[in-house]
Amino acid sequence: MPSHTPAQDRETLTVADTETLSAKEAENGSRTEREIPADAIAIVPVRQLVLFPGMVIPVTLGRARSVAAAQDAVRAERQIGILAQRDASVDEPGEIDLYRIGTVANVVRYLTGKDGSHHAVSQGEQRFRVIEFLHGWPFLVARIERLETPEADSPQIQARFINLKRQALEALELLPQVPQELVQQINAINDAGALADIVAAYLDLTIEQKQEVLETIDLTARIDRVSRFLAERIEVLRLSQEIGQQTRASLDKRQREVLLREQMAAIQKELGDSDGKENEIAELGEAIGKAGMPKEVEDQARRELRRLERMPEAAAEYGMIRTYLDWLIELPWKLPQEEPIDLKEARRILDEDHYGLDKIKRRIIEYLAVRKLAPEGKAPILCFVGPPGVGKTSLGQSIARAMGRKFVRVSLGGVHDEAEIRGHRRTYVGALPGNIIQGIRRAGARNAVMMLDEIDKLGRGIQGDPSAAMLEVLDPEQNATFRDNYLAVPFDLSRVVFITTANVLDTIPGPLRDRMEIISLSGYTDGEKLEIAKRYLMRRQFEANGLKPEQATITDAALREIIDHYTRESGVRNLEREIGRALRYAAVEIAEGNAESVTLDVADLQKVLGPPRFENEVAMRTSVPGVATGLAWTPVGGDILFVEATRIPGSGRLILTGQLGDVMKESAQAALSLVKSRLDSLGIDPALVEKSDIHIHVPAGAIPKDGPSAGVAMSLALVSLLTNRTIRSDTAMTGEISLRGLVLPIGGIKEKSAAAARAGLTRVMLPARNMKDLEDISPDARRQLEFIPLDRIDDAIEAALEPAVAPEVRPAAA
Repeated sequence: MPSHTPAQDRETLTVADTETLSAKEAENGSRTEREIPADAIAIVPVRQLVLFPGMVIPVTLGRARSVAAAQDAVRAERQIGILAQRDASVDEPGEIDLYRIGTVANVVRYLTGKDGSHHAVSQGEQRFRVIEFLHGWPFLVARIERLETPEADSPQIQARFINLKRQALEALELLPQVPQELVQQINAINDAGALADIVAAYLDLTIEQKQEVLETIDLTARIDRVSRFLAERIEVLRLSQEIGQQTRASLDKRQREVLLREQMAAIQKELGDSDGKENEIAELGEAIGKAGMPKEVEDQARRELRRLERMPEAAAEYGMIRTYLDWLIELPWKLPQEEPIDLKEARRILDEDHYGLDKIKRRIIEYLAVRKLAPEGKAPILCFVGPPGVGKTSLGQSIARAMGRKFVRVSLGGVHDEAEIRGHRRTYVGALPGNIIQGIRRAGARNAVMMLDEIDKLGRGIQGDPSAAMLEVLDPEQNATFRDNYLAVPFDLSRVVFITTANVLDTIPGPLRDRMEIISLSGYTDGEKLEIAKRYLMRRQFEANGLKPEQATITDAALREIIDHYTRESGVRNLEREIGRALRYAAVEIAEGNAESVTLDVADLQKVLGPPRFENEVAMRTSVPGVATGLAWTPVGGDILFVEATRIPGSGRLILTGQLGDVMKESAQAALSLVKSRLDSLGIDPALVEKSDIHIHVPAGAIPKDGPSAGVAMSLALVSLLTNRTIRSDTAMTGEISLRGLVLPIGGIKEKSAAAARAGLTRVMLPARNMKDLEDISPDARRQLEFIPLDRIDDAIEAALEPAVAPEVRPAAA
């Protein structure tokens, strides 16, 4: 009765298997299009393995169908059925190649190894019998009958149970180096069926014999069969023990050691590897000495090296320890010599890599100056927040260039397992260090600049909360002794320069956000986009499309046309794509020999890029009473927002449409109440409101909208409607209102102002208490826009509404 776990299914997933699976899925449609019936289960066929109820074993999945079945079960939180093959040599078993009785199992953990292997840690729950196999899935599916365990209260079963437990304990006593936990587990079992299953699982039986035990439902017959197998094994163990005692008695300690060494030397000589292991151990010991590890870490490495030296190379743990030592040796424990930071060179690099962003560059220079004066100090963790495409990641690369350090990027988007940050413990199959330690190893320096990208998109699942693990990483007071679960020794992260990026702050937990200094990057104005396109984007696209600057030219007017009518974004990613499209047109003309150089102007854009995608519709939408232009904040930057109001005969109801959230609906109700309270001062007939239904609509109805900052725009839209006065087409507005007519401050002024400038507006009305935020706005936007502070709604009415037009008087007919 050996103490090892049963053998595992050890096939290897090949490229051909993957292509076959993909082809089948393409024919049958998506694997999730059809639900597995409630009385059916996904089947995983295994070789040389019988899983018993109550056992937890890792199953290595090699075949494409087995991987698909396990992954589908994990995604749908369903169980799988483990069926043993009759013939282990069959690569693609069918219905006739499998036994009909197996075990329903829960997938406790699903792991993917570094080498692409798949492992499912499975816990057996209950026997089942296959009724029939179903078709239409990319893996085996069968309708099953769950087999209940018979009652075990009879005296006959109790007597057999006591005898079987005695036999099991006797067998454990005969085995060398039996884990005490296994003895305690046998003693703690009080169920006869469970005892028979666990003994059969650990017994050194053939697959056919184990399958016989699994298929024996009757408890009496099952215990008798296992007891018979165990009795035979006990007899073999007794004889082996007697022979071993006789052999040991004839050899003293020295003779035994000499004999074993001679046997080992003979075996290594036959294998042609007589000095291989000794050389390997010597090389590892030398590498450990040169790695510069702290004393605690070096002591741990030496202990593992001694274990490796005593262990045979064929042992399963040999490769695990060797990999662990490789990780310890290859990590940069020594702190490299740091060159002094040249602030003038840092300014030059930042200006060379990025246009504008003066406030951001000033803060980075301040950061570098502090690092220069206090290199041993604890630097703050910078977090760049802004819409996509504004240069957050490239700013981190520029900081690394300015500091003369290695740069490494770690993507956190979609990470939902805490082990991705802290690493897996070495006891798990396919264990690896976390992304932080892996990034340090890739950089090869303990003082690297590490960009933690998309920190706002960290997930949370049953495997833990990665954002909680990041608290230690990003805390300068704690990360000097960061302990990765795989390494199990402290690693100093205090000299790593951490920089994080995010699109929004709302999804970052408060304690994690508190550890970072937030630096906001808003969108670019049209003037900044033009300069960025001329200085950076054109050069990159010339290289990407194999063109030289003298072969193709896009005029400034054409670039402005692309910015105004072919893109609408805060960053410049789509702008670069459109420039690339235009240059590819030029590349085709030159490659075909139609021209030696191509110049693209505004008149050529419709032929090259198609008709304009965006148009300036502000003037058109505000040409009638009841339409106001508001400003909105979105996760990808600011945008303009239209509020339309109309009046229809009715009973004074308020109708709201346009996917408005609860806060925005309340703003509309507050705006209507505010206007009703001022009917006399506005010169509006009360009967006009009482006998009309007011309908407020915010276009782009498929997009959800919420927030209080549209209160001013809704109020002015209602006043414009009821007074029949249009709102100025060059004016946008933002701000929350109160029932007293006060205009309250809001957020996102920087992004909203950039959106107003991009839309071609020239006036922005905003709460007076937000005027302090104007220093964050880019100089181009400040030059283009006139900012009008609002204390009360009366200020907005006076500044935004056009004068009333007197009705035309026609002469009376004679």
